[in-house]
Amino acid sequence: MDQLSIILQRFSINTDVFFTGNLCGISDFERKPNQGHIHLLRRGELTIVDEQGNSQLINEPTVMFFPTPHAHRITGNDDNPPQLVCANIIYNETSSNPIANALPSLMYFKLTDSQKMNQTATWLFDEAFDDECGKQPMLNALTDIFIIHVLRHVLNNNIINHGLLSGLAHPQISKVMLAIHEAPEHSWGLEEMAGQALMSRSKFADLFKKVVGQSPGDYVIEWRLTMARRLLLQNRPVALVANAVGYENGSALARVFRKKLGMSPKEWLENKNLSSAIGPSIK
Repeated sequence: MDQLSIILQRFSINTDVFFTGNLCGISDFERKPNQGHIHLLRRGELTIVDEQGNSQLINEPTVMFFPTPHAHRITGNDDNPPQLVCANIIYNETSSNPIANALPSLMYFKLTDSQKMNQTATWLFDEAFDDECGKQPMLNALTDIFIIHVLRHVLNNNIINHGLLSGLAHPQISKVMLAIHEAPEHSWGLEEMAGQALMSRSKFADLFKKVVGQSPGDYVIEWRLTMARRLLLQNRPVALVANAVGYENGSALARVFRKKLGMSPKEWLENKNLSSAIGPSIK
């Protein structure tokens, strides 16, 4: 299985199209936990403003991609109203999604940047502005496919030059990351990881840090913690979670949690459950 498929299989991304049509006036989009947004402009003109107040005028077919929770505003041009398809991006995990976290808060792509992205957008627009039966599930399915084309475009064109997706795009580093993602419970040593990449230890360690932004050992720990948090949220016992991600027992996992997160696995889970019960603070 390829690098992107493994992460998408473990950390699913689903979409929910909630608007199709001409956008009039100003629309505000709130920051919501574990939810991003994607807007596809078919025609017309709009101005988009992000949380920091940065604005961008867009007047050609474009995708605006907010991978992570991010409040923003779209203002349509009354003389040339934008025709849009807008969707929520929903992450089924209640912690975090490593793909979303590896991307900038906002990405713009012209639909003509990728033939497959443009073709899928055409199908999506055709479905959005027709009245065929089964319209909503078809829209959601096409938007799911469109997201994968966006991620492929990012990987294939090395658009991200640092972090997880940069590593997945690298021909040698990706082999190691794929192996780590498939078997976080394995005892990964530097020599074995370098062997996977067919490189010397020192050259591999330097290249991995340059491309991914952290040492191979730190990446293994971070991936194990990512998987551990996911399993804890499924109410798995701490001892079983520890074994599943490569630690001898719950105490060993707790030491890593305290070092990296400042709390034990049980404290982290209680804190997460409490936050979910109270609800998010929307600004």
